Amino acid sequence: MELTSKFTGARSEVPDDSLGMGIVRLVGESENKAGELAKNLINKAKAELTDALIQRKVLEFIETIVVYKFPNLSREEIETMLNLNLLKKTRVYQEAKAEGEEEGELKAKLKILPKLVQRGLSIQEISDLLDLDDETIRKALED
Repeated sequence: MELTSKFTGARSEVPDDSLGMGIVRLVGESENKAGELAKNLINKAKAELTDALIQRKVLEFIETIVVYKFPNLSREEIETMLNLNLLKKTRVYQEAKAEGEEEGELKAKLKILPKLVQRGLSIQEISDLLDLDDETIRKALED
């Protein structure tokens, strides 16, 4: 495939079977063909990319494209479709999981605040017990 730069007008040949062109095709591919193309690209990336960091980034990028192409599929369904477990290893997934866990932990702590106050604990004691700052506790008790 011949590409022409929009800015310089320079032309270059890019092989149709290159990993990069495959990823570009994946973005525009129909849903019924995208899964198979993604699997092929994953295998190609694993075979061609020797740098582990670059390989991981490319695999994450392919998986991200698939996630956006199939918004109604669960994480498990996408992993099954692609025969891999990459999503759990992606930074986005790890950050989202950690953020969700932190939010859940904070919610649980804030939920028990009124009971701790009823039992006579001071703000400072609650702060020490739950590892929360005084301002967060006061604000939660006001709400």
